[in-house]
Amino acid sequence: MIVWVTGANGFIGRHLVHELAGTGHAVHGVGHGALDATEARRLGLQSWINGEIDAANLNALAAAHGLPTRIFHLAGGSSVGVSIERPFEDFSRTVASTARLLEWLRGSAPDCAVIAASSAAVYGADHVGPISESAVVTPMSPYGQHKLMMEQLCRSYARSFGLHCTVVRLFSVYGPNLRKQLLWDICSRLNAKEQVLALGGTGNEIRDWTDVRDVARLLANVAEAPSAQETFRVINGGSGRGTSVADIAAGLIGRWDGKTVVRHSGVSRPGDPMSLLADDAMLRQIGFDWRIPLDQGLADYVTWFKGQAS
Repeated sequence: MIVWVTGANGFIGRHLVHELAGTGHAVHGVGHGALDATEARRLGLQSWINGEIDAANLNALAAAHGLPTRIFHLAGGSSVGVSIERPFEDFSRTVASTARLLEWLRGSAPDCAVIAASSAAVYGADHVGPISESAVVTPMSPYGQHKLMMEQLCRSYARSFGLHCTVVRLFSVYGPNLRKQLLWDICSRLNAKEQVLALGGTGNEIRDWTDVRDVARLLANVAEAPSAQETFRVINGGSGRGTSVADIAAGLIGRWDGKTVVRHSGVSRPGDPMSLLADDAMLRQIGFDWRIPLDQGLADYVTWFKGQAS
């Protein structure tokens, strides 16, 4: 099967390419980042185009390797903070790239299925407990708003032109090779031997943490379980288990030296809801199982971080 991954050089993209190539698919990638042929092959890519998700690059891939059977669309903005600082850049990365991809598919590969990575940020605040896919979406940041616009484009092309699109709303993805966000920040400061970690928020913020290796399996699994009844669907990519930021910090510290003290400012960052927890009923229906428990995932992350920091 010929599979394309947009954003294949990103944090989730690299893990997904490894998963797909390991199951025998011919995987090709397009997105940003310089990869030579040796590095691309090491990741599991048969080819890589460093550039925009646009007709020229998509045509070049198709001419060289044939039309794709599936496209995993991971390209887009990946930071709430960056989206607030540079909203038009985030719009271009997430919304404009999706529009170009869908328009190319409409004309050149209408039978290709799309699996698009969205975010739980579309839900926004004011949700208590598990959030179902049918919940009201009220994004708090440009990042969340642009992910929602991406979803709406997928829905529009599915309904108007019959493209098959599955949107997976990912929650708090972490794991080896993550070089930003909370876990990276805490481990970087522990590595710098800070005795007191001053973190924003209250520490009581709840997130649904999922290991990127499980997330890669999830995306591949969703692609293998298409919906025969509808051309568009949304699936929560979360485990249904919530853990506070304070507990994440304590877990990392316990695996580091157990001595560091954490203090929370009590001031939340702009765009950060108090709780984002998935209702995972739909994933259970398709038989997906989360295999990496949080304790193991945190331990693996600390081991990876210490290995790359040494």
